[in-house]
Amino acid sequence: QVRLVESGGGLVQPGGSLRLSCAASGSIFGFYAMGWYRQAPGKQRELVATITSSGSTKFADSVKDRFTISRDNAKNTVYLQMNSLKREDTAVYYCVMGWPPRVNDYWGQGTQVTVSS
Repeated sequence: QVRLVESGGGLVQPGGSLRLSCAASGSIFGFYAMGWYRQAPGKQRELVATITSSGSTKFADSVKDRFTISRDNAKNTVYLQMNSLKREDTAVYYCVMGWPPRVNDYWGQGTQVTVSS
């Protein structure tokens, strides 16, 4: 049974930074693709960032040049570093893990990120 546990969400002022972490159970974490979705109230779920087992990354245009995604296979953990946060980044952020080419076979419970002054 795969389990994903996110942490690091919270309240931050516009222009600030947050780092989300997602710890995964399982011994073959390194073979999986990982990613982050987000969903704001009244909006469709959006794929924010992905990272392959080899470290290749992709980002939504809305977060490009502000967010980075990384992974530490020794710790079974993926990170989302969010800089220059905007009010429109406010959402619940979900960690996902998938067997390539999929990225979202498994979902975490979500962590709230609120960008507000």
